[in-house]
Parts: sequence; C-alpha cells; structure tokens
Amino acid sequence: MISTLHSGPVADAIERLYAAAQSGPRPGPRRAPGDRETERERSVAERAADAADAFMAISPDTGRLLYSFIRAAKPPTVVEFGMSYGISTLFLAAAVRDNNFGRIYTTELSEKKIAAAQKTFIDAGVGDLITVLAGDARDTLTDIEGQVGVVLLDGWKELYLPVITLLESRMPTGAVVVADNAESPDMAPYLDYVRDPANGYVSVNIAGKRNDTVEISSRV
Repeated sequence: MISTLHSGPVADAIERLYAAAQSGPRPGPRRAPGDRETERERSVAERAADAADAFMAISPDTGRLLYSFIRAAKPPTVVEFGMSYGISTLFLAAAVRDNNFGRIYTTELSEKKIAAAQKTFIDAGVGDLITVLAGDARDTLTDIEGQVGVVLLDGWKELYLPVITLLESRMPTGAVVVADNAESPDMAPYLDYVRDPANGYVSVNIAGKRNDTVEISSRV
C-alpha cells in the first residue's frame, strides 16, 4: 500500500505548502526575557493577527513521526493546538485517512489562516476528517468528543501547559503528546510538568528542525 503521504492530493498539498513556507515570511526571532514579558501582555488574538502571514510549519520528519504515531495508535480523536496554514494538519489527516478511522480537531485564531487551510483541506480531499475550531484553544477545546489519543502542541508556547492539562481527563493511558519548539524559553513550565513522573508522563526530547527540538510524552 502506498500511503496518502506519498501520493495523491494530500502529498501534493504538503509539497506545495512547504514550498510556500520556504519563500514566505518567517516567524519573528527569539526574544530576550524582557521582550517576551512585553509580548505576553498582548492578547493571543493580537499576536495571531501579527503572525497571519507566517507558516510556522513543523519539520517533515516531525510530520512523518506524527503520521506513524496515529497509524500505530489508531486514536478516535486527534487534537492539534496551533493549525497555522495546515501543513501539520495534513500529516495528521493522511494518517486518519489511511486508518479509515478517527477525527481531527485543530485550533487556530487567525481568520486568514483558517480560510486558507479549510480550502486546502477540501482541495486535498480530507476536509471531512477535520474540525477547525476558531478562537482561543482554552475555550474551544472544552467540548470536543472522544478519547484523545494523539496531541500536537504547536501554538503559543506558554499555553502548552494549560492546553494539555485541559485535555488530560480525555487522554487514556498510552496517549502521545508531541510538543514542537521545545528549546523556546516559554516551554519551561510545560517541560517541567511532563518530565516530572508524578504528573503521569514518560517524556523524551528529540531533534527537531535547525537548532530546535521536539518533546514527546506518553501518558502512563
């Protein structure tokens, strides 16, 4: 069997979006501690509006890892925090399509990104698998259905911890969390949490893109 990642409209869409990400505007540089505090004072909606043209994509390797986790676990529900233009969502959708089982709930604040991603999903033939939740994930993720077997965290880093604690009651033993950009200083509270065995995770850090890393945690 040739996977949906390697042929057809999903593969074509991933290739096209990565090319657009390479030529498009980059996310802003990492900030000094004082600058980060000032940035947090702005609402998440304001920050999302400023980043409306940046793709903020996961690496292809991380995407393939997510695809593999979903194929292996066959979760009824997959959650993504931070859709952006939907590159990562397409990796998730490819796995759900190839499993013939499951649903994806993804979150995004930028109306521009939501409109573009939804068109991409329809054109790629996976729109029926994806529910896009517009707004603050701390609000929109409260009512999703089904046990959450795989989670991708790729939004604002200081929100990783409140998002994962919001989802924990619906995460069974063996649920996997993939947290991108683990080298961000804003990730410290989240990393402290998932690396403490008392909180019910086994966690490992692996290489990501460029000088960044990815934290992978399993619910035990």
